[in-house]
Amino acid sequence: MTRTSRRLAGVLLIVMPTVVLGGVSILSLLVYDPAYEANPLRQDLWRAGHAHAGVLLVLSLVALRYVDETSLAEPARWFVRLAFPVAAVLLPLAFFLSVLDPSATEPNALVNLAYVGAVVLVAGMITLGAGLVRGQARTTTDEELSLSR
Repeated sequence: MTRTSRRLAGVLLIVMPTVVLGGVSILSLLVYDPAYEANPLRQDLWRAGHAHAGVLLVLSLVALRYVDETSLAEPARWFVRLAFPVAAVLLPLAFFLSVLDPSATEPNALVNLAYVGAVVLVAGMITLGAGLVRGQARTTTDEELSLSR
């Protein structure tokens, strides 16, 4: 794994506890806020946002294990490295922000961020998949470069 991917993985692992905090927040709303319990749409979308955040952050970490093994050019590798975490932000944001009003009966226009996040995620997945199918290019890792000096 290159230094770049390793550092991004470190950042993602540092960010992951925010998903745990979000889960605790949703639990406290379920237990202590009758207004939250009275709005099934808000419950469903916030639950979906929380689940997508966690799953997509884990998927981001998995993608980082593979991106450096592809035959992709470095700009394409950067796209893959960033596409997964960006989707992990956009999709949950769409769910959370579309029903901020406790009395909302339908999502607002911000729910459309989910489509943007989905497009970014799928583009990253296809790019990574194509890079892996095309084969592994011999790349010199940052560690190999430092050892050769």
